[in-house]
Amino acid sequence: MDLLILIVCLAILAETTVLTVKKRPSAGGGKRKIYVDTSALIDGRILNIARTGFLDGDLIIPKTVLLELQLLADGKDSDKRTRARAGLETVAELERVINANTEILDNTDGLKKVDEELLRLAKMNHGAILTIDYNLIKVAEAENIVALNINDLAIATRSEFVPGEKVKIKVLEKGSNKGQGVGHLADGTMVVVDNAANKVGREVQVELIKFYETPAGKMIFARLASEAKRGRKNTKRA
Repeated sequence: MDLLILIVCLAILAETTVLTVKKRPSAGGGKRKIYVDTSALIDGRILNIARTGFLDGDLIIPKTVLLELQLLADGKDSDKRTRARAGLETVAELERVINANTEILDNTDGLKKVDEELLRLAKMNHGAILTIDYNLIKVAEAENIVALNINDLAIATRSEFVPGEKVKIKVLEKGSNKGQGVGHLADGTMVVVDNAANKVGREVQVELIKFYETPAGKMIFARLASEAKRGRKNTKRA
């Protein structure tokens, strides 16, 4: 009887061991593939995110993305040229990040548009797309492809600014309305500054006024801190 019990116990132990081995993931396997878009590389914040180790998959940069960056870096538009070169530097830095496995994928056979190729690769390999391109995100959602939006991450993790708070930003370009200048906070949030069209290329201190939520992310309206100060002085005199 004792021998029979021992045989049964050994059989159960053997079956349990087999099940455990089947369930255990293979070393280095099973990671999600995250396909990196041109916009995410130009943006640059991906580098700091990768350094934290929060990305739960392998970063795949298709060669078509590199070719698009190279095309922009050789272009005539000075702003796009500067940003594209920064994007190429981001690629080089990503390859050195210990906490991220970055791979350059040679996908130049049968060249397609960059966005189409990203969508195809992500869909075929059950992966995700890392981007800040609003239109690409919408197409990915329509095709049931996971889109990781860096802007969404920045909004979710940043400490909220409040109206009246003063920050320094660099005015990058003129706004759509007369006299407006446009810059960005460190997290990429657009800031529209009144009477700052003549400050393009300069760093200025601004006072935040209003916050708006748009389909493309948050947008902040502000005014030059010097003008806000003058306005308060005039109010006191009156």
